[in-house]
Amino acid sequence: MNAHNDDTRSGVTDGGPQYAFYGDDFTGATDTLAHLARAGLRTMLLLAPPDPTHLRKLGPLDAIGVAGAARTMSPDQQRAELTRVGQAFAELGVRVMHYKVCSTFDSAPRTGSIGVAIRTLREYCANPLVAVIGGQPSLRRYCVFGELYAAAGADDGESSIYRIDRHPTMSRHPVTPMSEADLRVHLQRQGVENVQSIDWRCYAAGGAALQTELERRLTLRPDAVLFDVLDDSHLQTIGRLLANQARSAAPLLAVGASSVAQAYVSALAQSAASAATAQRERLARARSPVFVLAGSLSPLTELQIRAARSYRHIELDPLQMTGESPHSYLMAQVAAIADALRNGSNVLAFTSRREPNAVESSGALPQLAHACAVLLRQVLDAEKLRRVGIAGGDTSSIAVRALGAWGLSYLAPLSAGVSVCRVHADNPQLDGIELMLKGGQMGDVDLFEKLLEGHGDNDCTDV
Repeated sequence: MNAHNDDTRSGVTDGGPQYAFYGDDFTGATDTLAHLARAGLRTMLLLAPPDPTHLRKLGPLDAIGVAGAARTMSPDQQRAELTRVGQAFAELGVRVMHYKVCSTFDSAPRTGSIGVAIRTLREYCANPLVAVIGGQPSLRRYCVFGELYAAAGADDGESSIYRIDRHPTMSRHPVTPMSEADLRVHLQRQGVENVQSIDWRCYAAGGAALQTELERRLTLRPDAVLFDVLDDSHLQTIGRLLANQARSAAPLLAVGASSVAQAYVSALAQSAASAATAQRERLARARSPVFVLAGSLSPLTELQIRAARSYRHIELDPLQMTGESPHSYLMAQVAAIADALRNGSNVLAFTSRREPNAVESSGALPQLAHACAVLLRQVLDAEKLRRVGIAGGDTSSIAVRALGAWGLSYLAPLSAGVSVCRVHADNPQLDGIELMLKGGQMGDVDLFEKLLEGHGDNDCTDV
């Protein structure tokens, strides 16, 4: 855990964490963990609502998170999950409660509804402001006049920026396709009826004028207020506004990607000094075989697989993994993977790209994520590994839960939006594993090679 002894700084307190976040998938939750930890805040990411026993082991915290899987849940499942989380955060006395969503805001009324999350968590946040932060520039996600835009492909200078409803991947997402770019309309379709919007032009008028504009919007009793974001300076302006609002009234609910955490830490008095001087661990080169499991079917993950030249590639058949009798097939793949690792090879196991439409049309994507989780747990039971990577948001969420770990702490950056964490588990076979989790749209093309070689923080300051 990224702990510090100087407790006199603004935003750091031994009275309990002031900032709490729930990640609607594991990969996004670790990105938020990284932003908070690198700003110098003592932060821990748990895999379930805070348990008193584990909290006593951790000692004082400035921020705390729960890595969940709400983006794959039905409304009833979400309400049950987020009620437990909201109650736990409220008991800790947090000032800001952050519902962390994917930076592309992909969600739907019946799957991973952001509207359900807002209605559930608002019960624990009496502040009149529910802030929705609409972009994350470090990941090339932008919100202008309420509309969301996102880059496609690796950050190699050749990618293009698309309106989200025309994005080549997110507009065709197999579960939650983004058919609407206006986030106000997108949220209204999920039951957030009165969404006010503050666009980027308001920021140039200064903090007092922005506060006045916010107060005017709040007189309309909105269900949420959407903030445009085009660059990091906008996050700093929004952060000061949120900090003032959280200090002057009841606990505040904020919704958005890790840009919410970026905005929050930018408002802390110590953030600039901490960002420059906080101790950062460099990820060393792997000294033992590395296993990567890629369950994502995204085009970027496919490029990353092709670029992973230092691994033995083992292709997994999704249809056999999710068929009527998958056990024998999975055990055969586990044996092959474990044997290669035992012989000193790095192994990249990936679900076949040859028939992705067949997998989607069969409705087997949820079963595929569970099958990947079974495979991962069996591999780790067979071989004690030091470093592991998982690609795919849904795959990561389900697979990490299957491990039986109870927490993650930040270790080092790897690429924009991708960090390596340390696993905390009661099982000594799992405790201390260095774990990389990445969503389908995240990471450089050579990401899996970097996981082997190690990567310094100076090369990815936007993580």
